[in-house]
Amino acid sequence: MAADRVTTDFSAAEGSPMITVAVVDDHPIARHGIAHILGALPDSSVTTTASVGSLPELEEALAAGATPDVIVLDLYLDGGTPALDAVAALSVATRVLVMSASGLPADVLGAIKAGACGYVTKHCSAELFVAAVETVAAGGFSLSAELADILQAELTRREPGPGAEVIGPRLSPREEETLSYVARGFTHAQIATRLGVRKTTVDTYVERIRAKLQVGNKAELTRAAIARLSSDRGSAPT
Repeated sequence: MAADRVTTDFSAAEGSPMITVAVVDDHPIARHGIAHILGALPDSSVTTTASVGSLPELEEALAAGATPDVIVLDLYLDGGTPALDAVAALSVATRVLVMSASGLPADVLGAIKAGACGYVTKHCSAELFVAAVETVAAGGFSLSAELADILQAELTRREPGPGAEVIGPRLSPREEETLSYVARGFTHAQIATRLGVRKTTVDTYVERIRAKLQVGNKAELTRAAIARLSSDRGSAPT
């Protein structure tokens, strides 16, 4: 996987409405830099509606009428603990894109399971950052390419072997296999190639999975897939 590519399944179409973003980062220079990036790229459809240094300041901005399509949230705000509770609370009302210097698997998995629609590192380029914002705003899911590789390795390590107890709605073996590929960021066409079936068959598997797991858009499906695959599962009795 190329190191300068953001994995996406959606992108903002040309001529689409302006996307508004709230930036939450406790470093003023980082906030100003992000706000500059969002407004500096030619033909960008993204603008900053709020730029704050803390969650209370964000609450004030929201109470004052700010209605961001996406909240770009620094995972580590004022301390050494990831703000997973904030991700969970904010994701109820709007889409959250985590931006952090950390690329630890536990942080990536934790943020996604808490409700984030994407996770990018502060090492990504301006173009890829804006693309990630557009993807999340459109209902998609986005990871920095290097994080997608890390996530794939981590999920492969955690994937339960045959006979492991499944937590949650039961899927068929083919649906479980399809979902594991979804968690790793593969497209339907790529999954079809790996399963040796037509893309339309994968589309059918995914629709069945959505119904069984009761999820809607791509971001919700990806989060459910990652949560299911990374959950602790005990071994079935032998």
